Amino acid sequence: MADNGGGNGNDGGNGKPRKVAIICSKGSLDMAYPGLILANAARMMGIEAVMFFTFWGMDVIHEKRVDKLHTGIVGNPATHMPAMLAGLPGVEGLATKMMKKRIDELDIPSVRELIEMLDDAGAELYGCQLALDMMDIKEEDLLPQVRDVISAMDFFDKAEGAQTIFI
Repeated sequence: MADNGGGNGNDGGNGKPRKVAIICSKGSLDMAYPGLILANAARMMGIEAVMFFTFWGMDVIHEKRVDKLHTGIVGNPATHMPAMLAGLPGVEGLATKMMKKRIDELDIPSVRELIEMLDDAGAELYGCQLALDMMDIKEEDLLPQVRDVISAMDFFDKAEGAQTIFI
């Protein structure tokens, strides 16, 4: 089995610090967690983590929306639910309630708590300037843990040398 530089995560075997850059483009509850959990795992391993929230992912870092994220079930084949049923009134709310209940049962932090944990652990969280402009969001609408609002080109500078993950 190949050595992937596991362990403390600080060195992938080449003497350079490991780094991950995660692009979060979805704003549903089920799509918020993967990026946040990956970034948290990286920080726990000593791996640098940069997160870039763009388009619908801006809901994850929006002060008034972060606690109201819903589970995306329409058109999601993993729900094993016919699209016609998934689109019925109340079904999305029920699915969201069920997912939040399971998250609580497993003692998984809320999205807001994970963002606070990431900030405390030194992860860098950025909003997308273009998405802000397109969606008429103000910088003051974002969570205080968001370091800055940057362009896509700025993100590439911050992500230099990182493994990039798009969610």
